Amino acid sequence: MKKGMIIMLATMLISLWIASQWSADLFGQTEFLKTNIGKILDPSLGALMKWNLWFGFIIIIGLTSLILTLSQKYLSDQAQLKEMKKEQKFLQEEMKKYKDHPEKLMELQKKQLEFFPRTFELTMKPLMFTSIPIILLFRWFSDYLMPQLGNWWILYYLIGSMIFSGLFRKWFDVA
Repeated sequence: MKKGMIIMLATMLISLWIASQWSADLFGQTEFLKTNIGKILDPSLGALMKWNLWFGFIIIIGLTSLILTLSQKYLSDQAQLKEMKKEQKFLQEEMKKYKDHPEKLMELQKKQLEFFPRTFELTMKPLMFTSIPIILLFRWFSDYLMPQLGNWWILYYLIGSMIFSGLFRKWFDVA
Protein backbone atom coordinates (compact mmCIF):
# COMPACT_ATOMS: atom_id res chain seq x y z
CA MET A 1 0.00 0.00 0.00
CA LYS A 2 1.33 3.45 -0.86
CA LYS A 3 2.28 5.94 1.82
CA GLY A 4 -0.55 8.29 0.82
CA MET A 5 -3.18 5.60 1.20
CA ILE A 6 -1.88 4.67 4.65
CA ILE A 7 -1.99 8.31 5.78
CA MET A 8 -5.49 8.70 4.37
CA LEU A 9 -6.68 5.54 6.09
CA ALA A 10 -5.18 6.71 9.40
CA THR A 11 -6.84 10.12 9.03
CA MET A 12 -10.20 8.49 8.31
CA LEU A 13 -9.89 6.14 11.30
CA ILE A 14 -8.97 9.01 13.63
CA SER A 15 -11.89 11.05 12.28
CA LEU A 16 -14.31 8.16 12.85
CA TRP A 17 -12.96 7.62 16.34
CA ILE A 18 -13.40 11.31 17.18
CA ALA A 19 -16.95 11.29 15.83
CA SER A 20 -17.77 8.21 17.86
CA GLN A 21 -16.31 9.69 21.05
CA TRP A 22 -18.35 12.91 20.89
CA SER A 23 -20.78 11.86 23.60
CA ALA A 24 -18.85 8.91 25.01
CA ASP A 25 -17.19 8.62 28.39
CA LEU A 26 -13.61 9.46 27.44
CA PHE A 27 -10.79 9.43 30.01
CA GLY A 28 -13.36 9.20 32.79
CA GLN A 29 -15.04 12.45 31.77
CA THR A 30 -18.49 12.34 30.28
CA GLU A 31 -18.74 14.11 26.91
CA PHE A 32 -15.11 15.28 26.98
CA LEU A 33 -14.95 16.32 23.31
CA LYS A 34 -18.45 17.77 23.20
CA THR A 35 -17.81 19.96 26.24
CA ASN A 36 -14.39 21.22 25.17
CA ILE A 37 -15.27 21.87 21.53
CA GLY A 38 -18.42 23.60 22.75
CA LYS A 39 -16.28 25.88 24.94
CA ILE A 40 -14.41 26.96 21.83
CA LEU A 41 -17.24 27.18 19.29
CA ASP A 42 -20.15 28.45 21.43
CA PRO A 43 -18.64 31.91 22.09
CA SER A 44 -17.51 32.35 18.48
CA LEU A 45 -19.70 30.56 15.95
CA GLY A 46 -22.54 30.13 18.44
CA ALA A 47 -22.62 33.91 18.96
CA LEU A 48 -23.10 34.37 15.21
CA MET A 49 -26.07 32.03 15.22
CA LYS A 50 -27.55 33.59 18.36
CA TRP A 51 -27.41 36.94 16.60
CA ASN A 52 -29.39 35.55 13.65
CA LEU A 53 -29.68 31.81 13.04
CA TRP A 54 -29.97 31.98 9.26
CA PHE A 55 -27.46 34.75 8.52
CA GLY A 56 -25.04 33.34 11.07
CA PHE A 57 -25.31 29.88 9.54
CA ILE A 58 -24.78 31.32 6.04
CA ILE A 59 -21.70 33.22 7.23
CA ILE A 60 -20.29 30.06 8.83
CA ILE A 61 -20.97 28.04 5.68
CA GLY A 62 -19.17 30.72 3.66
CA LEU A 63 -16.20 30.74 6.01
CA THR A 64 -15.84 26.96 6.03
CA SER A 65 -16.15 26.86 2.22
CA LEU A 66 -13.49 29.56 1.94
CA ILE A 67 -11.11 27.70 4.25
CA LEU A 68 -11.65 24.41 2.42
CA THR A 69 -11.16 26.05 -0.98
CA LEU A 70 -7.96 27.81 0.12
CA SER A 71 -6.61 24.60 1.61
CA GLN A 72 -7.33 22.83 -1.68
CA LYS A 73 -5.53 25.58 -3.59
CA TYR A 74 -2.44 25.86 -1.43
CA LEU A 75 -1.99 22.29 -0.20
CA SER A 76 -2.31 20.56 -3.57
CA ASP A 77 -0.31 20.82 -6.78
CA GLN A 78 -2.66 22.98 -8.83
CA ALA A 79 -0.50 22.98 -11.95
CA GLN A 80 -0.46 19.19 -12.10
CA LEU A 81 -4.20 18.96 -11.35
CA LYS A 82 -4.98 21.41 -14.15
CA GLU A 83 -2.79 19.47 -16.56
CA MET A 84 -4.55 16.25 -15.62
CA LYS A 85 -7.94 17.89 -16.20
CA LYS A 86 -6.82 18.92 -19.69
CA GLU A 87 -5.69 15.38 -20.43
CA GLN A 88 -8.99 13.97 -19.13
CA LYS A 89 -10.96 16.40 -21.26
CA PHE A 90 -8.93 15.37 -24.31
CA LEU A 91 -9.57 11.69 -23.54
CA GLN A 92 -13.32 12.35 -23.23
CA GLU A 93 -13.34 14.03 -26.63
CA GLU A 94 -11.45 11.09 -28.11
CA MET A 95 -13.93 8.67 -26.53
CA LYS A 96 -16.78 10.53 -28.23
CA LYS A 97 -15.00 10.15 -31.58
CA TYR A 98 -14.48 6.41 -31.14
CA LYS A 99 -17.80 5.50 -29.55
CA ASP A 100 -18.46 3.09 -32.45
CA HIS A 101 -15.04 1.37 -32.07
CA PRO A 102 -15.20 -0.75 -28.90
CA GLU A 103 -11.52 -1.77 -28.88
CA LYS A 104 -10.28 1.83 -29.16
CA LEU A 105 -12.89 2.95 -26.62
CA MET A 106 -11.67 0.33 -24.11
CA GLU A 107 -8.09 1.51 -24.55
CA LEU A 108 -9.12 5.11 -23.89
CA GLN A 109 -11.16 4.08 -20.85
CA LYS A 110 -8.12 2.29 -19.41
CA LYS A 111 -6.08 5.46 -19.85
CA GLN A 112 -8.83 7.43 -18.15
CA LEU A 113 -8.86 5.03 -15.18
CA GLU A 114 -5.14 5.68 -14.65
CA PHE A 115 -6.00 9.24 -13.58
CA PHE A 116 -8.00 8.23 -10.49
CA PRO A 117 -5.11 7.17 -8.23
CA ARG A 118 -3.00 10.18 -9.27
CA THR A 119 -5.87 12.59 -8.69
CA PHE A 120 -6.64 10.98 -5.35
CA GLU A 121 -3.05 11.35 -4.19
CA LEU A 122 -2.89 15.00 -5.23
CA THR A 123 -6.14 15.95 -3.50
CA MET A 124 -5.55 13.90 -0.37
CA LYS A 125 -3.22 16.30 1.45
CA PRO A 126 -5.83 19.05 1.98
CA LEU A 127 -8.29 16.41 3.14
CA MET A 128 -5.84 15.21 5.79
CA PHE A 129 -5.65 18.68 7.32
CA THR A 130 -9.34 19.55 7.12
CA SER A 131 -11.23 16.32 7.84
CA ILE A 132 -10.89 16.30 11.63
CA PRO A 133 -11.85 19.97 12.14
CA ILE A 134 -14.82 19.55 9.78
CA ILE A 135 -16.03 16.46 11.63
CA LEU A 136 -15.81 18.32 14.94
CA LEU A 137 -17.68 21.26 13.41
CA PHE A 138 -20.40 18.96 12.06
CA ARG A 139 -20.84 17.30 15.44
CA TRP A 140 -21.16 20.72 17.03
CA PHE A 141 -23.63 21.79 14.31
CA SER A 142 -25.67 18.70 15.01
CA ASP A 143 -25.97 19.53 18.71
CA TYR A 144 -26.54 23.24 18.14
CA LEU A 145 -28.91 23.18 15.16
CA MET A 146 -30.91 20.00 15.72
CA PRO A 147 -33.37 21.63 18.15
CA GLN A 148 -34.11 24.52 15.75
CA LEU A 149 -33.84 22.92 12.31
CA GLY A 150 -33.95 19.17 12.86
CA ASN A 151 -31.92 17.18 10.36
CA TRP A 152 -32.63 19.79 7.68
CA TRP A 153 -29.50 21.70 8.69
CA ILE A 154 -27.45 19.15 6.73
CA LEU A 155 -29.34 19.92 3.52
CA TYR A 156 -28.98 23.68 4.10
CA TYR A 157 -25.27 23.22 4.71
CA LEU A 158 -24.78 21.12 1.55
CA ILE A 159 -26.65 23.57 -0.67
CA GLY A 160 -24.85 26.56 0.82
CA SER A 161 -21.44 24.94 0.59
CA MET A 162 -21.99 23.97 -3.06
CA ILE A 163 -22.85 27.58 -3.89
CA PHE A 164 -19.98 29.11 -1.93
CA SER A 165 -17.44 26.50 -3.04
CA GLY A 166 -18.35 27.01 -6.68
CA LEU A 167 -17.88 30.76 -6.34
CA PHE A 168 -14.63 30.49 -4.39
CA ARG A 169 -13.19 27.89 -6.76
CA LYS A 170 -13.83 30.27 -9.68
CA TRP A 171 -12.47 33.34 -7.84
CA PHE A 172 -9.31 31.59 -6.64
CA ASP A 173 -8.85 29.52 -9.83
CA VAL A 174 -8.78 26.15 -8.05
CA ALA A 175 -8.50 23.02 -10.17
